[in-house]
Amino acid sequence: MKILIVSDTHRKNENYLKVLQLVGKLDMVIHLGDVEGSEYTIREAAGCPVEMIAGNNDFFSDLPSEKTLQIGKYRVMITHGHQYYIGMGNEMLKEEAIANGVDIVMYGHTHRPVIDISDDIIMLNPGSLSYPRQDDKKPSYIIMEIGSAGEATFSLQYL
Repeated sequence: MKILIVSDTHRKNENYLKVLQLVGKLDMVIHLGDVEGSEYTIREAAGCPVEMIAGNNDFFSDLPSEKTLQIGKYRVMITHGHQYYIGMGNEMLKEEAIANGVDIVMYGHTHRPVIDISDDIIMLNPGSLSYPRQDDKKPSYIIMEIGSAGEATFSLQYL
């Protein structure tokens, strides 16, 4: 199973469309918010099931603020993160996810990529495809793959 994880496209979808061409066939796309009205474009271009949540800039969206999904053997929480003050650190979100029995929590908002794998939980932030804020300012995304043995691997990619 191959899953594309993106966030913070802010209605600037050119890089999202490029990534879809680069990565090839996908089983799922997860968008972690700040789509700003691009829900239709994101879903239609994917060619596979899409899970999406609202970010702090999705003012009039009907998207939920967070969801819990079952992906293979993993219980996954998806959220934009702003409700957990993620800009000040990920501890509050980490504690909430662990308390809810989650294996993986995916979030956005900071525009900075993170793959943090610990014994307690896996925390993923794909960064931003449109407005990256890490030092090199490269648009980023994460590919999650679940192999035949059911184990997930995560790869941070840059455009």
